[in-house]
Amino acid sequence: MKNFWKKLNKPVLALAPMAGITDSACRQISKKYGADVTYSEMASATALFHKPAKTLKLVRFNKSERPYLVQLFGNNPEHFVVASKIITKKVKPDGIDINFGCPAKKVFGHGSGCALMADIKLAREIISAVCKNTNLPVSIKIRAGLKNISAVDFVKKTKDLPYSAVMVHARTYEGSFSGPVDFSVCEKIKKIAPDKIVLGNGGINSAEDAVDILKRYPLLDGLGIARGAWGRPFIFDEIKYLLKNVGADLASAQKQKWTDTRSVSTGLHTKYNLSKIKKMMIEHAKMIYKDKKELGMFEIRKHLCWYIKGFPGAAELRKKLVLAKSVSEIKEILK
Repeated sequence: MKNFWKKLNKPVLALAPMAGITDSACRQISKKYGADVTYSEMASATALFHKPAKTLKLVRFNKSERPYLVQLFGNNPEHFVVASKIITKKVKPDGIDINFGCPAKKVFGHGSGCALMADIKLAREIISAVCKNTNLPVSIKIRAGLKNISAVDFVKKTKDLPYSAVMVHARTYEGSFSGPVDFSVCEKIKKIAPDKIVLGNGGINSAEDAVDILKRYPLLDGLGIARGAWGRPFIFDEIKYLLKNVGADLASAQKQKWTDTRSVSTGLHTKYNLSKIKKMMIEHAKMIYKDKKELGMFEIRKHLCWYIKGFPGAAELRKKLVLAKSVSEIKEILK
């Protein structure tokens, strides 16, 4: 199996994995609007070991999402052996990612996710188990640190294993999703593991944020965008536009007004005004409904509320959208 990581243009812009968010529809629309790589929601290696049907449904994908990675979490190497074989043969994505970064209490409390950073021996066993049981490129997602172990230490002690890429959430476990971010950690990792693709992640909420990080930390191979893509899957396109047309001159972008009145993105990328975003909302809603039918309406409402955040009259519009029972009704509301 060819390693897609080696063929990507840099900087690589990835839709980072988010539980309950990065379903097939989210990946499809993000890919359409500039994402280079997409990740699945977290999939349980243990569930795949015992009763795989439900999890296989969770990680199914559309070919338009490629290159697409399935992210696995768990803490039992034997489960990862079986899960890797199942994902490779039945799902056939472009890669498998291992979660060593999730700080959620439910995951961490069971010794999975970020908790594994503190157990190098077990972490190595899991990485080895996956690498030996798939012909797909393997990647890992970690945090800047946990208690007495840093991301740099973790990579130093695992870099001899044949994984291809590492996404580093630049906050520590203790920082969760709101603490300070330190992307210098990502550069330090790239220096000690130059053969690995290193992506920075965390606190990237606008195209300016992304370009500023890439300019200040030039050793980074790219970025993983998570919450910054909520209601704005076009952030990937914005980043590419800003890199191409503004480069280091972020001030010129910040001086210009954003046509949708939200000062949350580049002033130059004026094609994403309210009218365009409404069309995107309907497009996204159709994708979710096609994939999940009536059950998808709950997912649709969540995304629609993110899309309209910050717009004039958003509160009134939100009240109507959360009561919508069909895509047709959403269309009427957005007229």
